[in-house]
Amino acid sequence: MTAMATKKPMKVRTGKRMNGKQVVGQTILTFLVLLFTVFCFAPVLLTFISAFTDEMTINQNGFSFWPAKWSMVGMNSVLRYGNKLFTSYGVTIFVTVFGTFFGLFVMSMYAYSISRRDFKLSKFLSIFLLIPMLFNGGQLSGYMIFTRYYGLKNNLMALVLPLCVSTMNVIILRTYIANSIPNELMEAAKIDGAGDYRTFFQITLPLLKPSLAAVGFMLATTYWNDWQNALLYISDDTLKPLQLLLVNIQKNISFLLNNTNVPASVRAAMGGAIPQYSSTMATVLVVIGPIMVVYPFFQKYFIKGLTVGSVKG
Repeated sequence: MTAMATKKPMKVRTGKRMNGKQVVGQTILTFLVLLFTVFCFAPVLLTFISAFTDEMTINQNGFSFWPAKWSMVGMNSVLRYGNKLFTSYGVTIFVTVFGTFFGLFVMSMYAYSISRRDFKLSKFLSIFLLIPMLFNGGQLSGYMIFTRYYGLKNNLMALVLPLCVSTMNVIILRTYIANSIPNELMEAAKIDGAGDYRTFFQITLPLLKPSLAAVGFMLATTYWNDWQNALLYISDDTLKPLQLLLVNIQKNISFLLNNTNVPASVRAAMGGAIPQYSSTMATVLVVIGPIMVVYPFFQKYFIKGLTVGSVKG
């Protein structure tokens, strides 16, 4: 009894302590990651600072994180478009939101179809999906089809349809369905009397959310940055997206720089010097600003959607 009473209680070890080498390794790895983060964030910070830097300061000293003089001339050269800028923002937001949801709807149904082994046309549709990766009709044929046969000249659907389906995105969704959604679950739904549409909308689509978020973010970024389709199919100023408007702003500034007969009133309105570099940085800031705000909210879904389902098991 005395031996049992004097016996010390056993200590429960909750985890392994890192030795000296592991601590040094973690410290070095953390430092390298922080250094890489600084290198990646530095150009974004320089863009933001340059957008509010005086043009003469940039011409004399170049781009700097600590400019000698601040100015709103570059940003004002972009914001002076006012209503046009606001309208173009609305067009871009509509095309991005509608095109993303429409593309996800089409691609998810396509991915579900080719993932079903009992679907007779799955192999044919898989090969049909890979054809655009190898062959392309070209820009001229696409322009003729969308304008002459589809009648989509000066129509917002001309900005949505060319980008709504991507082979790589369909493959990502198809891989996720095949590897991460149990086939037994679909078979059980089929035994219970559920058809393909009910199986897709009530079982597959809710489980597909991580992959849809990842593909949706990439698709939304593609729509947001697209301006070439607008240049081809849109001539109405009320339907021009943000990117095409900003391209036109840069062309106007280049025209003023190359024209020696610029009126003095125009130069005075721009602060005496045409803001070539600061307006360019302001343009970039206007474009990437909303994406930078939205990305942190979708980052976890973006990473999970790309990794989960990539390895079977």
